[in-house]
Amino acid sequence: MTLSPFLILAIVIAFYLITSIQILNEYERGVIFRLGKLLPLPKGPGVALVFRPIDRIVRISLRTVVLDVPPQDIITRDNVSVKVNAVVYFRVVDPGRAVVEVENYHYATSQLAQTTLRSVLGTAELDDLLAERDRLNRELQAILDRQTDPWGIKVSAVEVKHVDLPQDMQRAMARQAEAEREKRAKIIHAEGELMASEKLSQAAAIIDAQPATMTLRYLQTLTEIAAEQNSTIIFPLPMELLGLLRGDKR
Repeated sequence: MTLSPFLILAIVIAFYLITSIQILNEYERGVIFRLGKLLPLPKGPGVALVFRPIDRIVRISLRTVVLDVPPQDIITRDNVSVKVNAVVYFRVVDPGRAVVEVENYHYATSQLAQTTLRSVLGTAELDDLLAERDRLNRELQAILDRQTDPWGIKVSAVEVKHVDLPQDMQRAMARQAEAEREKRAKIIHAEGELMASEKLSQAAAIIDAQPATMTLRYLQTLTEIAAEQNSTIIFPLPMELLGLLRGDKR
């Protein structure tokens, strides 16, 4: 039994339509080139018809890409050689431009991140690189976002992960930190001595103005010694105390 030409044609057309169906995930978009010309709107998510060989589809993911920038040798403005690595978070916001404007947007963003990292951090001093990392991260993010915007790329964040210092610089910074801690300890000790001397001076002024205060202090000391030691104590009794006990008003 031979198949009719119409049935064969129908089978071929059905098979062609089935193979033309493309399923795009929620995070994907399909950039369609028809006869080499870019169609205005990308396809997806869901079902997209691609009529080959007239059409060609390029799948683009819209998810955020985490790009690890390898360690870069950087000489800071104060002539310190360090190794710095970073991580860049970016995503595609315009699939058409990401395909048409740059050959490989992932590779191009990686190379741009490396060169920008060296140029920006090379203008900072070592102290700024260690203490003002948030400001440098924002500056790197702004530069990368501005330069990748024509490619349809949005750089959301740049984070400097690790700064590798030479061994001699690490030892020098450790000595500096130790000296700083010793300086703060001496300052705190001196401030404590000053406060104690001020309080003692105030107490001496009060005792000098009221002699009976010294007598009461003698009695308090005698009470404390008697409570701690089981022995006979000879304690000089001031004449002022006797005068107070007799009610002498002289």
